[in-house]
Amino acid sequence: MNAMSLPSPVQIKEANAHLAAVHRRVSELERRLEAAENTVREQAESLIRKDEQLRAATQEIREAKEREISFLHEKLCKSEETIQRFQNLVKEKDALIGQLRHRCRLLDNICKSRPLLDNMLAHMAEAERLGPVAGLGEAARSPPLADGEINCSPERMANHRDFSLSEDDMDEQDLEETMFGTTV
Repeated sequence: MNAMSLPSPVQIKEANAHLAAVHRRVSELERRLEAAENTVREQAESLIRKDEQLRAATQEIREAKEREISFLHEKLCKSEETIQRFQNLVKEKDALIGQLRHRCRLLDNICKSRPLLDNMLAHMAEAERLGPVAGLGEAARSPPLADGEINCSPERMANHRDFSLSEDDMDEQDLEETMFGTTV
């Protein structure tokens, strides 16, 4: 049994010192490991909180963006409706302008023909004052025209300078005949 000899007290003392040092080192490492785990846990919790905050902020931004898009879409629709109303109003005004232009041309033509109409009305008034001619035969009803008298036949009226129609007037007259019943 002596072959296996027992360690000497110095060896035991050294071994105990070594064990105590290992134990201290293990305790130190365990303490550091616990501190590191606490730090990692705190950092993980902080990251989770930051992630939740970022998700909430992202959600708020998304909702604000959707509200703004909805508001702008509604505004765009209202603007398009307003544009459509204005376009319809412009069409109505253009149609009214066309009618008023036509009436203006009619009035211009009437004003140009006024001297002729005044002259004709004066002759008609004079004829009314004179009254019918009594006792004359058929020949007296259609006497030949004397100098200075006016024949109201269409051929002679077309040759009168106040009543002559240019090509433009003829076009306007055709237009007036087709539009007269609806615009005046």
